Amino acid sequence: MISSDFGAAHLMLFGFLCLVVSRQYRFLWVVLFTARRDLRGLLRLIRMTLYFREARRKDLTVVRIFEETVKRNPDKIAFRTGDRQWTFRQVKGIINRIANCFLQLGFKSGDEVCIFADSQPEFVMMWLGLSKIGVVSALVNNNLRSQPLIHSLLSVPSKAIIFGLAQVKEVNDVAAEVLRERAEFKFFCIGAAENASRINYMNLKKLIGSSPSTEPQTNHKGSLNDKLVYIYTSGTTGMPKPAVIKNSRFVSLVSILNKIMPVEQSDVFYTCLPLYHTAGGIVAIGQALLFGNTVCVRPKFSASKFWEDCIKFEATVTQYIGEICRYLIAQPETPLQRKHKIRMIFGNGLRPQIWTEFSKRFNIQDIREFYGSTEGNAHVINIDNTVGAVGFVSRIVKSIHPVRLIRINSDTGLPERDARGLCIPCEPGEIGELVGEIRKNDHLHSFDGYASDEATKKKIYRNVFGENDAAFASGDLLVMDEYGYLYFKDRTGDTFRWKGENVSTSEVEGTISRILKMADVVCYGVQVPGTEGRAGMIAVEDPYDLIHLNSFVDEIRSSLPAYAVPLFVRKLRRLDKTGTYKLKKVQLQKEGFDIEEIEEPIYFLQGDTYVLLDEATLRKIQLSQIRI
Repeated sequence: MISSDFGAAHLMLFGFLCLVVSRQYRFLWVVLFTARRDLRGLLRLIRMTLYFREARRKDLTVVRIFEETVKRNPDKIAFRTGDRQWTFRQVKGIINRIANCFLQLGFKSGDEVCIFADSQPEFVMMWLGLSKIGVVSALVNNNLRSQPLIHSLLSVPSKAIIFGLAQVKEVNDVAAEVLRERAEFKFFCIGAAENASRINYMNLKKLIGSSPSTEPQTNHKGSLNDKLVYIYTSGTTGMPKPAVIKNSRFVSLVSILNKIMPVEQSDVFYTCLPLYHTAGGIVAIGQALLFGNTVCVRPKFSASKFWEDCIKFEATVTQYIGEICRYLIAQPETPLQRKHKIRMIFGNGLRPQIWTEFSKRFNIQDIREFYGSTEGNAHVINIDNTVGAVGFVSRIVKSIHPVRLIRINSDTGLPERDARGLCIPCEPGEIGELVGEIRKNDHLHSFDGYASDEATKKKIYRNVFGENDAAFASGDLLVMDEYGYLYFKDRTGDTFRWKGENVSTSEVEGTISRILKMADVVCYGVQVPGTEGRAGMIAVEDPYDLIHLNSFVDEIRSSLPAYAVPLFVRKLRRLDKTGTYKLKKVQLQKEGFDIEEIEEPIYFLQGDTYVLLDEATLRKIQLSQIRI
C-alpha cells in the first residue's frame, strides 16, 4: 500500500520536474493539475494490472474465475430479476447442466452457436455453460429480424441457434433461408414453441432439466487467450459485425471498472441494458462472475419503474446510457427518486447540459462517464466527475495509455498526414478522431478484431505515431482540453446513434430500397430538440409521386429494428449522385427537416402513419411537445 505522504511528496516532485521540462510558467497550474490526475490514474491502473497479471499467470478463463467466485460466496445472491433470484451455487449447478447437455448433444470445444433470447440471467448462464466445454457463443441482438438476423446467424461459423419463446416468430421467418446456406444447422428453443411450422427444433429447457448438475467430463481446460463470445457491433457501415471477445478482453473490461472506479465488495448492481451488448452483458454482469457482486437485471428499461427497482433490489450502483438519463429527467418528480441507495452511476452519453441537473435531482454525486467500444482499445474514463468529460488522457506521460486524437480531413474522412506520412496529433481545442495504438500481447491495447478479416482491416490505421505501427480507428470525433479531458463531439462514417443503438445507414437504405421496389434512398441522422443522439431520416427519389408510404409502414417495421425505423421521410424528384454514382447526403443532412427552408414534402411518423409535416407539428417537435 502506498502511503498518502509518499504520494504527496512524489506528486510535488513530479510537478516540479514537469515544470522544469516545460520551461513555461504559464503552464504551471496545468502541469500540476495534470500530474495529480496522472498519479491517481496510475495507482488505479496498477491495481487493475496486478489483478490481470494474476489471471494471466494462472491462465484463467472467465468460467474458472467464476468457479473461484462460487467457492468464496456459495450462498450469496448472484443474480436477481423480478421476483426470482439465484445464489452463486445455484448458478454453477445450472451452467453444469448446460455444459453436460451440449456435451451429450455432441458439441465440442471450438464449436460456435448463436444465442437469440431475452435479456434474462438465464441468457448469461447459457453462454457461460457453453464456454465451460469450449463452445463459443454469438450474442445476437434480440431486436433483429429478416435480413439483419440472417446475416448475424451466418456471419459466424455457427452450428446452431438457441432462441427464446419470444423469438419464435423471427426464427420461424428466417429458418428456411438459413437452412439453405447450412443444411445441418440446428435449432434449440428454450421451451415448447408454438407457431414454429418451419422449425424442426429441440426443447432445450427439457433437455437441460434432465442433464446432471455434476462437473462435465471434458478434457477442455481453456486459456485466457481463447475466444469467449462474439458481440455484434454495427460499426461504421453495413450489417452487424461480430466482434471477437476473448476471455482476456472480458477480464480486462470488467476489472477496469472494478478497480478504477472503484467498486466495493458489498455493492449491488442494477442494470436494465441489453445483455447482448458490452455495457450490460460484460461490464455489469462481469461484476458478479469475477468479483462476487450481486447483479440485478431488468430485461427492458422502464423510466417509471427505474427508481422503484433500485429501491426494491437495494442497489448501490447502476448504469446508464444518455437516453436513460433523459427519460428519467422527463418523468414527473416522485419521492422514490431520492429514497434509493445508489451511490454511483456509470455509463456513457450523459449530456453536459443535463449532467448537473441529473446529479442534484436524483442525489447521485458519483457519476462515472466513460468512452469505449465493444471491439476497440481506445477506452477512457472520467474518474473525478468533471462535468461533460468522457475521460482523461495524460498529456505528460503519453506512453502509459497510448490513446490520442488525430486530425481528420473533413472532405475525405481520412487522417491528415505530415511530410513523413504519419498522422497529425490534435492540439487542445481541435476536433479529431480518437485512435488507440495497437500493442500485441497487451490486454489493454490489443485489438482482436471481428469474425471477418476484411472488416478488421477497415478499422486499422497504419503509420500513425511512427513508421510501421498500427492504431484502432474508433470512428468517433472528440475534442481535448488543455488538461487532457476528452469530450465527445460526433460519430464519423455512415452510422448514427438513436435509442441507445448504432443505426447503420447502409442497412436502412438497402432495406427500404428493396421495400420501395428499388427506389433510390439515402439515410442519415438528424438532431431533434430535447432528444439524445440523432433520429433517422430518409430521402427518397420519387419523381412521379408514386410511393405511398403508409402502404409500406408495416413492412418497414417488420424488416428493421424499432430504433432504425426512419422518423422523417423527404421526397425528392431527383437525388444527387457523385461521379461514381454514390448518393450524396451531406447537404440533405444539413437541411434536416426544416420545412421553412425546404420545398419538397417531408413526412413525420406518428403512431403507425407517416403524416405530412406542417408548421404546427414542426413547432411541437421543436418545443418537445411531441413524444419521440
